[in-house]
Amino acid sequence: MTHATTATDRTDTSPSATHPLSLLAAEEIDAARLAAQQAGLTTDTTRFVYVGLEEAPKHEVLAHRDGDAVRRRVNMILIDRATGFATVAVADVTSGEGGEIVESRTVDAAGEGQAPILDEEFDDIEAMLLRSEEWLSALGKRGIDPEKVRAVPLSAGNFGHEDETGRRVCRVLAFLQLDEADLPWAHPIDGVCAYVDLTAGEVFEVVDSAELAVPMERGEWDAGPHASPMRTDLKALEIIQPDGPSFTVDGNLISWADWSFRFTFDVREGLVLHQLGFRDGGEVRPVVYRASIPEMVVPYGDPSPARYWINYFDQGEYMFGRYTNSLELGCDCLGEITYFDATISDEKGRPRVVKNAICLHEEDYGVLWKHTDLFNGMTETRRSRRLVISFFLTIGNYDYGFYWYLYLDGTIELQAKATGIVFTSAYTGPDGFATQMAPGLGAPFHQHLFCARLDLAVDGHRNAVDELDAVAVPVSDTNPHGNAFRQARTRLTSELDARRTADNLRSRTWLVSNPDKQNRLGEDVAYALHPEGQPTLLADPSSVIAKRGAFATRHLWATQYDPAQKWPAGEIVNQSPGGDGLESFVAGDRPLDGEDVVLWHTFGLTHFPRPEDWPVMPVDYTGFKLKPVGFFDRNPALDAPRGTTSHCHGS
Repeated sequence: MTHATTATDRTDTSPSATHPLSLLAAEEIDAARLAAQQAGLTTDTTRFVYVGLEEAPKHEVLAHRDGDAVRRRVNMILIDRATGFATVAVADVTSGEGGEIVESRTVDAAGEGQAPILDEEFDDIEAMLLRSEEWLSALGKRGIDPEKVRAVPLSAGNFGHEDETGRRVCRVLAFLQLDEADLPWAHPIDGVCAYVDLTAGEVFEVVDSAELAVPMERGEWDAGPHASPMRTDLKALEIIQPDGPSFTVDGNLISWADWSFRFTFDVREGLVLHQLGFRDGGEVRPVVYRASIPEMVVPYGDPSPARYWINYFDQGEYMFGRYTNSLELGCDCLGEITYFDATISDEKGRPRVVKNAICLHEEDYGVLWKHTDLFNGMTETRRSRRLVISFFLTIGNYDYGFYWYLYLDGTIELQAKATGIVFTSAYTGPDGFATQMAPGLGAPFHQHLFCARLDLAVDGHRNAVDELDAVAVPVSDTNPHGNAFRQARTRLTSELDARRTADNLRSRTWLVSNPDKQNRLGEDVAYALHPEGQPTLLADPSSVIAKRGAFATRHLWATQYDPAQKWPAGEIVNQSPGGDGLESFVAGDRPLDGEDVVLWHTFGLTHFPRPEDWPVMPVDYTGFKLKPVGFFDRNPALDAPRGTTSHCHGS
């Protein structure tokens, strides 16, 4: 049997938060909305595109003790649909009796870009298209009934077009839906694209570059030609913990084995982990102060006139956390599950609860360590276990899961899972930039590039960063047989030095150490970032996306901690010209040696779709690991219990 504990009561925080990092409460969202109204920042046409916790300064969080007063602030991005003007504001909601605006500024649309896109705007798109004679004409010459067309509005990017400067724009591709059950992604109407002014509510340009045949084979996975009988040869798999889970939950504070941490949820970043520490010798030693995935970009490689612009930032442009799924036992999570709700804001600034947004559970993970010794006859096997905290979301055609894993040996892992339906096009032949998925149906080549922000605190907040490479040693008097190799270490002393690229042929890792703390061997305690080393951004360095998504051009960036530097592509991303974010953060080339260091790590998938990815894509995986290197004096998992059966008791 499986069992789930729905933990709504554990996440329903009171207006008086007990910790600076307590989850954002419904009452705090209400207070922030009222503060914006009372400050004259809203009208009847104002929408709240982002509402999130403005975290307390690091020194306040570190100094907090139970019973201390807590200061709470809420960050907001507002957009007036009537004018397109956007405002960034911060409300102090500490009192619990209504908030007060303490900061506000107007977004410079021409210089910075536009506020993120609203669902409400997307909902209005098809009506805007039906008012455009040019759009109707493009469909008419293709013999397509406009009422059967599903519009897919996408972020426009910023290509320097004069008629788009300061204008709130999206670009729209179309798909044919034959009936209510039909999957529109199977029928792209390629070669035509509408440019829409979201504030004026009108189409201002239609790019009609090619008349391409619309693929007509249906794409539902449970209907012909794809449907097949559900298999019956897989027997039931039950995961039980008769004594309950091994973790404990206190609000948003989680303790498991030697690990402890807090979590929050943000509609831009999704799941955020705070103050990860490992109990060692009776003391909780800090490892990571804050870990999140604050940005991702999905650049497409189709250079055609109707599609060259496709590269969306699912967080900065869409606030992807608002599309978080409500998870289901036995489908999304299996075993002894604890769920947490997430309280976010709707577009009118009112609290909205996403039920079962976050899943917490344990997993068996095979053998942790094992040895059979030929000399002393020792036979020992210990099984690995990991704690999992995760969430899943659906944004358009793709579904993404983000899973943080904590291991008994001190390893931290992040795994991003991509599934859903590939974004489709017409297939124009083997010399194009797409894979043929079904007759006449293409899936353009693209990348999914994520950026992790890792505010390390390796046994404290004064750290240093080294690049470690495996290097061969030339034949010499000391290496006459040529078999020697060693690990080369290069100290990254400043921010510009720390713009780095992974190299799997050198087994490259990046080590974060504490010069003030040594292990029993006299070496600085450390953790290493292990990258997957997959391609970074493949677009040309001169391209618009290389400027707007500069974070994705390197696997590693390292910066000196600055609480204002949170967003790798900048605070305002939609239609941004670029130049903000990590490139600007490192421009001052601040020193890193012995400083409070933040690592920014680009990882991801380069997707050349396969026919096997259609009609729904099996999960693909990407991520990274943080592993202890001399952080402990010995294997920290020697105390892992033996198996529960007589076969695992060792000798």
